[in-house]
Amino acid sequence: MANSWSRAKRAFGLNLCVSMPQTADIDDDGPRTAEAATGGRRDSTDAAFPSDSSPGGSTATQELQPQMPTTPNPSSGGLRLRRSLSRSTKKTCTICLGTMKAGQGHALFTAECSHTFHFQCIAFNVKYGNYVCPVCRAKWKELPFQAPLTVEHPHGRARVNPVNWSQEDGQMTVIRMLTRANSANQQHRPLPFFHASEPSTFNDDEPLNFQPVTGGIMQPKSARRVEIKSVPLFSAVPKSVSQENFIVLIRLKSSNAIGEQSPSRNLNIAPGMSRSSRAPVDLVTILDTSGSMAGTKLALLKRAMSFVIQNLGPLDRLSVIAFSSTARRLFPLRKMTESGRQQALLAVNSLVSSGGTNIAEGLRKGAKVIDERKEQNPVCSVILLSDGQDTYTMSSNLGRNLQTRPDYRSLIPSSILGHTTHQIPVHTFGFGTDHDSSAMHSISEISGGTFSFIESEIVIQDAFAQCIGGLLSVVVKEMHLTVESVQPGVQIVAIKSGSYTNKIEDNMLSGSINVANLYADEERDFLVYINLPPSQDTRQLRVRCAYVDAISKETVSLQDEVRIERPETVVSCTPSVEVDRQIIRVQSAEAMQDARDAADHGALDEAVYILEEQRRRLADSLARLSGDQLCLALDAELREMQERMASQQRYESSGRAYLLSGLSSHSWQRATARGDSTESASLLHAYQTPSMVDMLHRSQIFSSSPRVPTRRIQSSRSFSGPPQLR
Repeated sequence: MANSWSRAKRAFGLNLCVSMPQTADIDDDGPRTAEAATGGRRDSTDAAFPSDSSPGGSTATQELQPQMPTTPNPSSGGLRLRRSLSRSTKKTCTICLGTMKAGQGHALFTAECSHTFHFQCIAFNVKYGNYVCPVCRAKWKELPFQAPLTVEHPHGRARVNPVNWSQEDGQMTVIRMLTRANSANQQHRPLPFFHASEPSTFNDDEPLNFQPVTGGIMQPKSARRVEIKSVPLFSAVPKSVSQENFIVLIRLKSSNAIGEQSPSRNLNIAPGMSRSSRAPVDLVTILDTSGSMAGTKLALLKRAMSFVIQNLGPLDRLSVIAFSSTARRLFPLRKMTESGRQQALLAVNSLVSSGGTNIAEGLRKGAKVIDERKEQNPVCSVILLSDGQDTYTMSSNLGRNLQTRPDYRSLIPSSILGHTTHQIPVHTFGFGTDHDSSAMHSISEISGGTFSFIESEIVIQDAFAQCIGGLLSVVVKEMHLTVESVQPGVQIVAIKSGSYTNKIEDNMLSGSINVANLYADEERDFLVYINLPPSQDTRQLRVRCAYVDAISKETVSLQDEVRIERPETVVSCTPSVEVDRQIIRVQSAEAMQDARDAADHGALDEAVYILEEQRRRLADSLARLSGDQLCLALDAELREMQERMASQQRYESSGRAYLLSGLSSHSWQRATARGDSTESASLLHAYQTPSMVDMLHRSQIFSSSPRVPTRRIQSSRSFSGPPQLR
């Protein structure tokens, strides 16, 4: 524990309020006064800012230059973590990390605890109910407040016009926290004179404007986004022979990015994506800010969110929900233009930790944002992060004698489940060893999202990067796959589709799979089990696929046929390694589920045995004997799961979460983060797409702060195996 804490301190410098400094900053030459914090010019502006005349009162200082002042911009590299907290609190605003220097045209606010901030930054904090010092956590009696101008005071007081500041026409003042008394004349705790309330209806999302921005958005070209390929287990079967449970692999593969590479960040594309390669996104992030997130966790979450904000395009919209005992919307769906990014960074940096963990309330608030928006981007998704057990909805601690799991579906609003519109995927992130992995996995599974296990705090940004690398590359929506028999006697007996919903008609002549969406360069592999009657006809199945092109919004249909040669005799026919590889993947996912069921009932020995049996089957498989890399990775993953079941305590702390994140990845055939960022774990990224890899690389160079050494992964999503390390 001490080593992990030391590494985190060395890596991130702890400048985002992850330590508790004394209220008085000490310079090398002695104590630093409030006058020194504001450049020693309090007398020139005191009249413009009402404050307490007693010692320690709050002051606000404004230095105006003849030219237009500018709002301090966060570094293009994100929220840089300084090595010295005391130095940064003296020379930089700890909220936006911009410099605080007299004569730069920024109003400064010095709190009664002597810490100084940009006035507009701390006013933004107060707007969202944060009435304590972000540095020392002291409770303030006087609050900074930036209000709009009124008719009675059209010129306001101490007016500023910072560039890109949303409340440009406003006045700055300081509001005193007032006490109230009950009938017994007993004072209650101070209440703010100003309180930012949410609207009753969240229909204040920023309007969409698909007019071309700088450089223009190229019109999407009609293109075939998906390819279908069918591979039977055996290429030939004698025509006089019937076979039951004959396996056919159906593979879907989306196209890669098409179009001219854009060098401009002003275009509505993610870095590394082409102009016509993706559709704009509505992203709602639901973040746990309970008391257990205090310190390093919250600092790293802010940094990860800064990365997300910096990598969204100007037509992507973002809304942030913070939840603890209750939930609140920090800001409505807003386009991530330059000004939008700045507003989002200020809102994220206003987060403080306190209270319990009410996951259901956070989800309800996020669903309200989605349901009541006036306009919709083509793609919509939710990111949910939590580090604790849900303390308000249900007790989900799975004990040894538990016979049934709680119904986590009750945590998810019906609109997210698609009861009113299309299902909205919720990608969940379990942070640390104390989170409720069962609840988080169930929420993602029910909604169509993925579950990632963030065991090490320092990889939260990489986990977010991998996720949004996929979300910012959606090319296919609402995909539906059907399989039909074209020969009398050919019956569809089973479909192995993992977590994707499938259905077989009663006559066993057709079946379907709901695939939903695909990222660029993603593949989906499904196993269809059929009964083959004696026949000389090669055509066995017809495969149809319909989807909506996320870019052009056109509905596209395509089809393919499954053919199996039916000669008189077959001298020699080798099983397909491609099909055998997918059989092993499906079997491994089923073994993970069976092991989870046993372990959750306290039968760890049985769970370990189930995984060991699957490792034996894997070792004897044709794909493994041919040196397939995916099989090697699966074996390493199953072995890691066994080790994390060494004891009940080990399983509860990390084993269950590691298993569920792996199960989520293989069931959805989509990359998830799981466990620590070790080299062995890197072999498990068989589902990473090039856009995910590119975003991960951007995350690793996002900040100049020291980072834990990582290796860049070269993605090659194909049947040849997982990406290779270099």
